[in-house]
Amino acid sequence: MKTKTVRISAGVGAAALALVGVSAGASFAGDQPAPTAAASAAGAADRFLGGPSTVPAALVPPAGHTLASVFKAKGVQIYGCTDTKWTLIEPAASLAGISLNPVKVASALHFRGPSWESPDDGSLVEGTAPVSAPSTTPNSIPQLLITAKTTRGPGVFGGVTFIQRLATVGGVAPATACTAGTTTAVSYQAVYRFFKKS
Repeated sequence: MKTKTVRISAGVGAAALALVGVSAGASFAGDQPAPTAAASAAGAADRFLGGPSTVPAALVPPAGHTLASVFKAKGVQIYGCTDTKWTLIEPAASLAGISLNPVKVASALHFRGPSWESPDDGSLVEGTAPVSAPSTTPNSIPQLLITAKTTRGPGVFGGVTFIQRLATVGGVAPATACTAGTTTAVSYQAVYRFFKKS
């Protein structure tokens, strides 16, 4: 029988353990249980991943949708030259984060669609109809609320209804003119939050 060793960084492991305690209603500051396990776990995940303390009103999903996972993304926005201007072709990013029910460390890939796919369980969500709000960081791509168009599988992205792209840093197309047929990749970071029906 083969055994598989999985190594998790101390920071991720500690956050996952803290989230497990929070989601179970444990309290380390007295005898009072956590007010609501889901809200506390979501807040802990956001803090661990550097998520925003506030979300623009235009990017809040409708009532009846609950935060299901939070990921930190690092990658590039790929642009191609059309009519001497840079036009977005696709994102390419790797994501590391935490699913909240059950609480566990998760990873994902982000690519054209826009789509997010879990290499852990094969689930996928593809988005459409983004609503945007300015980034809180200058010279960065906008924050978004994206509606899920299709999902696949019962895993971390199965049943996702909305995706938030928040806390964006970088990723803006170059302001310079370009030559037809050329491409460029601009580094960016963001926090992605995935919602499911309550």
